[in-house]
Amino acid sequence: MTIGWTKKDIRDQSGKVAIVTGGNSGIGYETSLALAENYATVILAVRNMNKGHEAADKIKSEFPNADVHVLKLDLNDLGSVKEFSEEFKMKFRSLSLLINNAGVMMPPKRETKDGFESQFGINYLGHFALTGLLLDLIVKTPDSRVISLGSLAAHNLKPEFGKFIGKKGKTSQMKNYGQSKLACVYFAKELQYRFRSRNIDSKSIACHPGIAQTYLFGKGSRSLKTRLTRASLKIIGQSAESAAYPILYAATESSIRGGEYIGPDGRKGIKGSPTELELLDQQFVDHVSNNLWILSEKLSGVTYKF
Repeated sequence: MTIGWTKKDIRDQSGKVAIVTGGNSGIGYETSLALAENYATVILAVRNMNKGHEAADKIKSEFPNADVHVLKLDLNDLGSVKEFSEEFKMKFRSLSLLINNAGVMMPPKRETKDGFESQFGINYLGHFALTGLLLDLIVKTPDSRVISLGSLAAHNLKPEFGKFIGKKGKTSQMKNYGQSKLACVYFAKELQYRFRSRNIDSKSIACHPGIAQTYLFGKGSRSLKTRLTRASLKIIGQSAESAAYPILYAATESSIRGGEYIGPDGRKGIKGSPTELELLDQQFVDHVSNNLWILSEKLSGVTYKF
């Protein structure tokens, strides 16, 4: 950890190409803004192109020389993930940073276009597929990194990934969210193991933002409970800019080795400066991670070719 680390500590990112999923708003926007400020080429991978272009214009209004692009990516649809990957490869020849940021939190119950529980499909499986489809560019780019976002909601959960593939039973949307984020951090750890075992110098890092003052929670829901919860999160949480620091630290800090879990160092991990956490190592179970990987390749139809 660098005490008091902020985006001012980011080193020059010239020559680096970065994809930020959900880069048009909230933590994703702040991540994109900071990378663009430090001379990275930034691709906002977004579902809504109008909002994506608005975000790109806003970045360029602050930094006129920013190199920012907008490409369509709908993680709700694995077909869109494939189309995005193909379009990206047509336009770019390297990928230094893949920041798997986009997500939903406790939306009304629904399924993705491919029939998966929406939080599992969007937060985890879509990003698993995206990373696999871009793997060839990642591994050939020096010092490339894949950043996967976890959550406080995933801490101290036991993996129950089977429930996302048709096993019946009542589960809350909060539990589904936590399990989707637990899958993300398991994926990050397993990906790093596979990089290292194949002598690939790419790095996979997990991180969580603490609690951010954004509208991710319950998006699409107008219930009184959701509105009250949003209000309480706004009181105890930190700004989207500060919440992006663990992501930016994982993406740019030179001391990163790969396999870390980065999060705020404050009380209960709600806010604070980015630091390495031991929790992922304590929770991680090798055979569960490997089984999740095999299942994910089967469900997504994307086989990783190292």
